[in-house]
Amino acid sequence: MVILLGPTASGKTGLSIKLAKKFNGEVVSADSRQVYKYMDIGTDKIPVPDRQGIKHYMIDVREPDQVFTMADFQKEATHSIQEILHKAKVPFLVGGTGLYINAIADNYELEPVPPDHALRRELEAELAEKGAEELHKMLAELDPLSASRIHPNNHRFLIRALEINMKTGRPKKDRKGESKYEVFKIGVDWPREELYARINARVDTQIDRGILNEIKTLLAEGYSRDLPSMSGLGYKEYFPYLDGVRTIAECLEDLKQNTRNYAKRQITWFGRDDTIYWISPEELQAMR
Repeated sequence: MVILLGPTASGKTGLSIKLAKKFNGEVVSADSRQVYKYMDIGTDKIPVPDRQGIKHYMIDVREPDQVFTMADFQKEATHSIQEILHKAKVPFLVGGTGLYINAIADNYELEPVPPDHALRRELEAELAEKGAEELHKMLAELDPLSASRIHPNNHRFLIRALEINMKTGRPKKDRKGESKYEVFKIGVDWPREELYARINARVDTQIDRGILNEIKTLLAEGYSRDLPSMSGLGYKEYFPYLDGVRTIAECLEDLKQNTRNYAKRQITWFGRDDTIYWISPEELQAMR
């Protein structure tokens, strides 16, 4: 199995199409936001025509108001990978969600703890009242290992880790198992300023691509802005504009800054993995 990983806007998607066509492959998305239907522009899903006939898995597999956990991803992505292998094709796991990638590559032994919606609402209320840093301190006391892996701004994973700890009375256990696959990991290593310029340029296209209409349609369909899917990067930044309290320029700048910060965290995460073969932007262009 080939894993294409790296920070957002690094060129993973385009490279995956090129390599999948060349090596008779199919793509399994490892993006925690692209699992949701109707959320295309804010999550930067690859449009169907751009897939060039390459089958993609783990995209549009949940409604925006449905629960989707890392355990769900591991189970369903593993099934997709087995389907690809059964067809004697090469699976390409492509994305920037480090925990999802590790769950597959390292065969995490995940603890099957069903969601506790009442507890989750309590934690979300506490997050709104006290802030992410306070919840992260709470997690650090209960489960130092998970706290070291989860950034305070990753509210979804932070709350889930606390939920598991408080529900089971013991730390969240994501132990490495024995890998099921021979894995080759490829990452695209952009100079930081060039990557940030690519992020800014991508954000600038969202208005013309229709992000505001996408959000308005989701809200009109009854999907709450408080859902995990809607409160993520690429959606929450536009709510102040829709509420009439900030300009679109201010919201775009917030999204650029938040996306750059997210990319920085991704770079830190993947930088701990010495099994990744990093390619330069020049090599990326040559491979295309």
